[in-house]
Amino acid sequence: MGTRRDGSFLGRELDTVLWPLPGDGVTKLRFSDHSGRLLVSSWDSKLRLYDIASHTMKAEFQCQGPVLDGCFHDDGSGYSACADSNLTRYDFNTGSETTLGSHDGPICSLEYSPATGQVISGSWDKTLRCWDARSSSLAGTYAQPGEVSCMSLLEHRLVVATEGRHVLVYDVRKMSEAEQSTETHVRFQTRSVCCSPDGTGFAMGSIDGRVIIDWFDPSEAQAKKYVFKCHRKGEGGPKIFYPVNALAFHPLYGTLATGGGDRHVNVWDVHSRKRLYQYSKCPNSISSLAFNRDGRLLAIASSSTFEESDESTGPVKIFVRTVGEGEAKPVRRSAQ
Repeated sequence: MGTRRDGSFLGRELDTVLWPLPGDGVTKLRFSDHSGRLLVSSWDSKLRLYDIASHTMKAEFQCQGPVLDGCFHDDGSGYSACADSNLTRYDFNTGSETTLGSHDGPICSLEYSPATGQVISGSWDKTLRCWDARSSSLAGTYAQPGEVSCMSLLEHRLVVATEGRHVLVYDVRKMSEAEQSTETHVRFQTRSVCCSPDGTGFAMGSIDGRVIIDWFDPSEAQAKKYVFKCHRKGEGGPKIFYPVNALAFHPLYGTLATGGGDRHVNVWDVHSRKRLYQYSKCPNSISSLAFNRDGRLLAIASSSTFEESDESTGPVKIFVRTVGEGEAKPVRRSAQ
C-alpha cells in the first residue's frame, strides 16, 4: 500500500491542542453525535468533557480508579467505565453522578444504544451487561468466551472482541445469543474494533500491526474479508510490529484512520486497499482516534500505551485537526 502525501500535526494553524490535558494516558476519545463536545477518559482516574468550538474544558469528574472508557448518553450526560468495576452516569450540566451498577472485574468498554435505551458494558470478568438507562437497573448479563478487549456499536449491531481471538456480533435488540461467533484470522490479540458507517461490516486492529476488514453478511465476508499490514517497520533492518491501538471510520467517506504504537496516524481506502495519507510522527503512541459527526474534525490522543520502555516520560497530547478533503476522501479512478 503506497503513500500519497504526508502531513504534520505540530505547528499548523488548523491544529488545536486541548488544554488542560490529562495527567496520564488517554484511554478513549468520543465526539458527541449532537455537537462539538468531546469526551475524554484517562488513566488519571478522570473523565473530562471539552467544547471544541471554544477550546475549553466544560466538566471534569473524579473517579475511584483509572477510567478505561467513556461514552455519551446525550449531549448533556454520559458514562464512565472504571477499573474499580463501577459503571457511573454523569450529568454534565449539574455535575451530579449516579452509579448504575458494577461488574466483578474492571469495566473496559462501553456503548450506549439509543435503539434500546440501554448502556452496554464489557468487562475483564468475561461478561457483557446491559443496563436500562431510564431505571438505572440491570437488564441482563451475558457470558463471553474470554475477557472483553473492545467493542463497537452501530445502530443495532454490536461487535465484541475478547481474549483468545474471539469475535462476536450481537443484535442489541436480542442479546440472548450472538448472531455470529468466530475467531480472527490473525494469531494475535485484537486491540481495537470499529463498525463501518454504512453498516456493512467492521475493522479490527491487532497487536502485530495488522488490520482485518470484515463484513456482517457471511456471504460477503467469505468473498471480501481481507487483512493488511500497517504500523510496521523493517525495511533494511529488523522487523518491528506496532499494535494498532485505535480505529475510526470517516462518517461520510468510509475511509479508515488507524493509530499505532509507532506514533503515526494513517488513513486508508478500504475498498482500493491503499493508504491515502500519513501524518507526521506524534510525540507518543496513538491511544485513541475519533472523527466528529460530519468528519470535518479528527481528534487524536497521543499518550503512553507502554509499547516502548521510555513512553512513560513522553507528553500526553490531544490534537484536534481540521480534516482536509485530500486527507480522507478516496480517489475514484474511472475505468479506461
